[in-house]
Amino acid sequence: MIQLYRRAMDRLYFACVLCAGTAMVLISAVVPYGVFTRYVLNNAASWPEASAILLSIVLTFFGAAACYRLGLHMRVSYLRDIAPAWFGRGCDLLAEALMLGVGGFMTVHGTVLCQTTWHQSIAEFPLLSVGATYLPIPMGGVCLMLFVVERVLIGRPADPFAGQGGH
Repeated sequence: MIQLYRRAMDRLYFACVLCAGTAMVLISAVVPYGVFTRYVLNNAASWPEASAILLSIVLTFFGAAACYRLGLHMRVSYLRDIAPAWFGRGCDLLAEALMLGVGGFMTVHGTVLCQTTWHQSIAEFPLLSVGATYLPIPMGGVCLMLFVVERVLIGRPADPFAGQGGH
């Protein structure tokens, strides 16, 4: 059962990285296009800025969940590292509980945000629901909570970059 959950989290992690990475690549293409149309063609396109903002939402919430899973996020652990082992374990559990709360907050309030704005449209993309653009918030929250559960019950996953020049 543990291995099944770990494999499922590996797949979820890959999906998060794929979504965030694709968003980053698209942002890297869209922003220069917007600059080109504005300053070279002197005819600014209306959609590049709006799409870059929407892609940033995808990048932020899926990328944050993926980084959290491998411990690539920013953290301050000095006090925990110099304290006795029992204190460090308590700090780790407290941090995981707080992250579970953050993921729950994102899931619940992100869902409410999506429902509230579902019937609004974006001026640059009239067929796209505002609520649909906010879906990465609750989805990222669910991913984050699943990764927290994995870390608490199974432990951290192996570092896929270990021995490869790392990160």
